[in-house]
Amino acid sequence: MSVLAQILEHRIIAIVRGVQPEAVLPLAEAMYAGGIRLLEVTMNSDDPLTVIRAVSAAMGDKMIIGAGTVLDAATARQAASAGARFILSPILEPDVIRTARDLGVVSIPGAYTATEVYAAYKQGADMIKVFPATSPAYIKDIAAPLPKMHLLPTGGITPENIGDFRKAGAAGFGVGSALVNAKAPVTPEYLRHLTATAQRFIQALHS
Repeated sequence: MSVLAQILEHRIIAIVRGVQPEAVLPLAEAMYAGGIRLLEVTMNSDDPLTVIRAVSAAMGDKMIIGAGTVLDAATARQAASAGARFILSPILEPDVIRTARDLGVVSIPGAYTATEVYAAYKQGADMIKVFPATSPAYIKDIAAPLPKMHLLPTGGITPENIGDFRKAGAAGFGVGSALVNAKAPVTPEYLRHLTATAQRFIQALHS
């Protein structure tokens, strides 16, 4: 199964931003135990390339690791070389889309308006990160005239509203602080809590 097909199947991309490098693998393992299969390491975190390399090696094919907050082609190349299998951006940057596709990794640029979403699609994006995702109604409005686009709303997704975003036409979901608290000490208790939170997201998605 292709990476894109797996993203479309599992849908929830857990975003890890601002976490100490040594804590990312325990967090990934806790989320995996709760059903999460897709993990984004943002490039504005500490030592992200080392983290991507280490977590990719440790998790193998159990979890697909990608790079987020990729703003230029050089960073996309570095992330892919470290093992990132998808490239996420908060912006629409054609060079990043082109580089990701040339390297054979999934391209997920950021867009907001219908014009930006369509431009990303025409330039070869595999999915489009809709950021910020203000409401399910907005996703529905975008998806209606652009049904071929795989939309990935990011920002503000919770277990309480993920079902509404799914019904509105979202193909996937970027979930950050509602899942991973970057400031929390990585204790056994917190890891159990993280697993339980991941389970709530999965249950809410499929309910």
